[in-house]
Amino acid sequence: MSTDKPQLTGDGQGGAEAGARKPEGSAASLRAAAPGESATPAAPAARPADRPGQMTVMTDPNRDPFESFGPPPPVQLSRVGRIRTAVARALVHEWTFAILAGLLAAVVVTWPTLRYPLHTIPQDIWDPTLQAWQMAWSGHILLTDPAQLWNSNTFYPNELSFAFSDALLGYAPAGMIGEGPVAAVLRYNIIYVLAYALVFIGGYALARQLGTGRIAGAVAGAALALAPWRLPQAGHLHVMSSGGIMLALAMLARGHGYSLRHGYRPERRHAGWALAGWLVAAWQISLGFGIGLPFAYVLLLIVLVSAVTYAVKRFRVWKEPKPFGWRLLAADAAGGLIFAAVGALLAIPYFRVSEMYPNARRSIADIELFSPPLRSFFIAPAESALWGELHTVARDALPFKPEMTLLPGFALIGLAVAGLFFSIWTVRQRALLAAGVLVSGVLSMGTAFYGGTFTYVPLFEHLPGWQGIRTPGRLVLWTTIFLALLAAGAVAAYSRRAVDFSRERVPARPGPLLRLATLLPLLAIVLEGANLTPHPIVPQQPLAMRAVDGPMLVLPSVGGWDQHVMLWSTTRFQEVTNGGSGFTPTKTDEIRAATQSFPDQTSIDYLRGIGVRNVVVMREWIVGTDLEARVDLPVDYLGITREDMENAVVYRL
Repeated sequence: MSTDKPQLTGDGQGGAEAGARKPEGSAASLRAAAPGESATPAAPAARPADRPGQMTVMTDPNRDPFESFGPPPPVQLSRVGRIRTAVARALVHEWTFAILAGLLAAVVVTWPTLRYPLHTIPQDIWDPTLQAWQMAWSGHILLTDPAQLWNSNTFYPNELSFAFSDALLGYAPAGMIGEGPVAAVLRYNIIYVLAYALVFIGGYALARQLGTGRIAGAVAGAALALAPWRLPQAGHLHVMSSGGIMLALAMLARGHGYSLRHGYRPERRHAGWALAGWLVAAWQISLGFGIGLPFAYVLLLIVLVSAVTYAVKRFRVWKEPKPFGWRLLAADAAGGLIFAAVGALLAIPYFRVSEMYPNARRSIADIELFSPPLRSFFIAPAESALWGELHTVARDALPFKPEMTLLPGFALIGLAVAGLFFSIWTVRQRALLAAGVLVSGVLSMGTAFYGGTFTYVPLFEHLPGWQGIRTPGRLVLWTTIFLALLAAGAVAAYSRRAVDFSRERVPARPGPLLRLATLLPLLAIVLEGANLTPHPIVPQQPLAMRAVDGPMLVLPSVGGWDQHVMLWSTTRFQEVTNGGSGFTPTKTDEIRAATQSFPDQTSIDYLRGIGVRNVVVMREWIVGTDLEARVDLPVDYLGITREDMENAVVYRL
C-alpha cells in the first residue's frame, strides 16, 4: 500500500510543503488595510514552472474576484463603428421593412407601369398627360421665373391658367429634373408608383400609432392603397396622392403622445414629430384642394375638439390635467402657421380664378351630376380584376361611372363589420369610427342623399372653398380610412387571441397553420385589390412642337387633344392657346369658334389680334374634317406662309 500523501497543488509537491503554504485569502495573506478600506489579498510571488510544459496561471493582485460575474464593460466604438452600428440598426428596423414592403407592393400592384416608363402611361392618354405637364411646368418655372408660376404657357392669352386645375405643386422638385415629354412621362410614372407606396406606408403608420399590431397595420395600409374605388382614379394623380393625409395624422398623433388604445401619454410627446406632421400636411395640401381641402377642415376640427377638451380638463380643479409642454405648443404653433400659410397662398390664385372666370364656379347642378347613389358603394369599377366583369350591368346603370364606382372592398367591409363586435378598440371608439363611416359616406353621396339639404349643401354654401369640389364621391377616401381602422381593430384582436392561444400550447408557439391564419385578412385585401389598369402608349411629340415658336395655336383644338399639346410643349414651354382642365375659359371657346374656318382672312386677322404668330395643323387629327380639304390650298393671297413639317403643316402669320 502506498503511503504517499495526496498532492494538493499542481506543481508536483505535496506533504509538508503543501501544508507549509497557507491558502490564498487566509488571514495571513491579507495586507493591512488602511482606515476606511477593506482588506485585499496580498500578491502571490511569481515563480516559473518546475517542469517543462507546465503552465503557471498569473493573477492580477488588484482584480476583483466577482468581476467575472458582472456584465462586460461597455465597448467604446470609434466614429466609423458608431455609424456602422446605426446603419445596421436602421436596416433591420420595423419602419425600414414597412417602407420596403410598401415600395415592392406598389411596383407589383401598378405593373406594368415601370415596364415601359418612357412610352406608356396608366389609365388613359388624357388627364395623365395634363398632369405630366403640370409637374414639368412647376419645376421649370420655379427654376427660371418663379413670379410667373400661375401664368403658365398654356391657355394663351388667359391669365392664371395654372390654377385652372389642381396644380400638383408639391411635386415641383421632381419637375426640376429632366426636360421634354419623355422625361415628363417617366417622372409621372415614377410618382404614380410612389403615390401607391405612400398610401400603404401612411395607412400602416396611422394604424400602428393608434395601437394595432404589425399585421393589422399592414391590413389597414393595404386596404387604403388597394381599395377598388381608386382604380378609375388612376388618371387623377392628385386623387391617388392621398398618402400624406394618413402619414400626417400618424405623425401628429405620435408627436402628441396619443393613440386610440392607450389615450394621451405625456411621456411619449415629441415636438419634432408634431412639427413633421404639420409639414407633411402642408405638402399634402399643396398637391391640390380636391383632396386637400376636406383634409384641412378635418385638421381644423381635430384642433378645435382637442383644444376644447384640454381646456375643460385644465379648469376642472378636482381633476389635475396632464401636462402639454411649451415645446409641443411651440411646434404646433409653428407647424399650424406654416400649414395655414401654405393653404392661404395656394388659395389666392384659385379665388382669383373664380372671380375672373364665372364659368369656373361650381353650382348645385354640377354637384347633382356627379353625386353617386347609395348602391355605388357596392359597385366595382371595370379595372377590378376580381369584380369588374361581374358588376358590368350594375355599373352601366350609373350615369357617370368613373366617379360613381365607390366600392371600398367587400373584404374590408366584412372586416369592419367584424370590428364592431370583436376589436381592440373600446365600444365608444368603435361607435365613433362607425359614425365616421356613416357621416363621410353620406357626404360622399352629395345631393343624392335627400337632396343634400342638411348634409352636403350647407357645406357647399357656407364653407370657403367647398364650391371648388365638383365630385363629392371622392370623399369616400374618409369612409375608407374609418373602415380600415375598424378592420385593423378586428385583425389586431384576432392576432392577439392567436398569440394567447399559442401560449397555452406546449411548446408555447403557434403552428404553421395558426401563423398563416393571421395573414388571411391581408391576403383577402390584396386579392381584391388586383387590377387590370390599361397602359396606353403616349402619342409621340411632333417635330413642329420642337421647332415652332409661340404664341401658337395647334389645330384642331379640342379638350382631350389639347392635353397632348400641353405635354409636347415641355421641351420649349412656348406659349400655346391650347389647354385642357376642369373647365374651359370663355376666351378659349372664342378662339376655337373663330378658327373653325382657318385658313381664311377672318380667322387670321383674329389670331393676329390676340398675338398668335404660328398655327400648326396636325394632319392625323383632321382626317375626315373640313380642314383636311383646306390644308393643302395655296395661302399666298392671305399674306401668310405655309410649310410642311413631318405630318404637320405650319402656318406663319
